[in-house]
Amino acid sequence: MSGIKELPPLLIACDHAGYRLKCHLIKAFSQIEWIDLGAFDESRVDYPDYASSLCERLFKLPQSKGVLVCGSGQGMSMRANKYSHIRAALVWSEATVKLAREHNDANVICLGARLIEPALAEDLLKFFLITPFEGGRHTDRVKKICQPIKFK
Repeated sequence: MSGIKELPPLLIACDHAGYRLKCHLIKAFSQIEWIDLGAFDESRVDYPDYASSLCERLFKLPQSKGVLVCGSGQGMSMRANKYSHIRAALVWSEATVKLAREHNDANVICLGARLIEPALAEDLLKFFLITPFEGGRHTDRVKKICQPIKFK
């Protein structure tokens, strides 16, 4: 895949349910420089801790992107989106990942290891990496996504 070798390091983290898929993706995309933030085996862990670790590291590496993997992808997505600099998208199809990149400038994808096959996860990661943000009318919307919400 052209252009992938020139990407900044890609951050990845998982919980115990996502461990095997995380390892599969790292191996399948061996040309990528990965920053693996764990988990490092299938021992039970709490996914919010790993999502937070990735989000905090991504703050220091704003040109990078991230991949979070748990059983459904949902918990990782919920936790990651608590951070104002994160636009985490739970993806399950080519359309969801492309729209997340094109319209929302997603900088993290969340994958459900219990819900998608490894081959599909590879395709989703590929589309995440090669699909550009469209900008234009979407730029102001993305800025709004990142604004902290103030209750009245």
